[in-house]
Amino acid sequence: MSTTAAVPAAPRPSGIRIWIAAARPATLPAAVAGVLVGIGAALAVGTPFRLDTALGCVAVALLLQVAANFANDLSDFRRGADTDARQGPLRVAAAGLVTERQLEVAIAIVVLLAGIVGLWLATIGGWGLVALGAAAIVAALAYTGGPFPYGYRALGEVFVFLFFGLVAVVGTAYLQALRLDGVFVAAAIPPGALITAILVVNNLRDIPTDTAAGKRTLAVLLGRRRTQAEYGVLLGLAYAVPVLLAVAWVLGARPAGEPWSLAFVTALPLLTLPMARPLLRTVATFEEPRQLNLVLKGTARLSLVFGLLFAVGLAVGGGVAA
Repeated sequence: MSTTAAVPAAPRPSGIRIWIAAARPATLPAAVAGVLVGIGAALAVGTPFRLDTALGCVAVALLLQVAANFANDLSDFRRGADTDARQGPLRVAAAGLVTERQLEVAIAIVVLLAGIVGLWLATIGGWGLVALGAAAIVAALAYTGGPFPYGYRALGEVFVFLFFGLVAVVGTAYLQALRLDGVFVAAAIPPGALITAILVVNNLRDIPTDTAAGKRTLAVLLGRRRTQAEYGVLLGLAYAVPVLLAVAWVLGARPAGEPWSLAFVTALPLLTLPMARPLLRTVATFEEPRQLNLVLKGTARLSLVFGLLFAVGLAVGGGVAA
């Protein structure tokens, strides 16, 4: 008589670990990158640094990213997009670790906290920021949720670039300087491109399961090869902008100063090229979708380091030019 040893079930993670997993910490550095660049852009035009609004913008950016991650977890579970065939990291609703109601409450709490900080920022930057903040909250929740889930209609990249790139950078810079400048918009393009590249990797990995679930992401519509090219274009755009901005400043678009010093510090993000090369290589040559999980984390790290160096380059470069 033969017996078969029972395979012990994997222990259930602790509550803290479950919610950390739901927040998707690998995506959070990208949210901070836009704020750092916004601060650097404000310093580039001679604005004194404000710690209070800087911390407020960091808090709002992180909270909205977490809210978006919670909402995506919940909505994809309800729509059947997170199946056992999915190759990505853990999704807590699909894994049965939290209930739908628990996720709904968590989303409400995070959005409330973001709204409180946003209202305080509006007392500094003007009440027009309330409308902008409300739009950002809707964008965070509506990626895969609500009556028009734009992530299911190939619009995810557009909204991510707009809100986590342009709005994050320009909004942060405005709250530092209390005015607008063309430099703010130009500076927003690289972090916007890199944050969008994170979504591109995610959707590239999920093409098979998204197709089966009827989730029409841009990657599903473009297919594997064109989505791989899209990732390369976004990284190329991110690296091109600091160089073009440095050239413009050298040619006199900003006040005259020490042009070669200015060009050097503004091109500091080029130091991250060794981080970008293996990511591009993996995206171009991967065989198994799960290989892109490391690219997802790597692109988030790249966006943070790139953003930090770009912010330093803008701040120091602006000081040289002034």
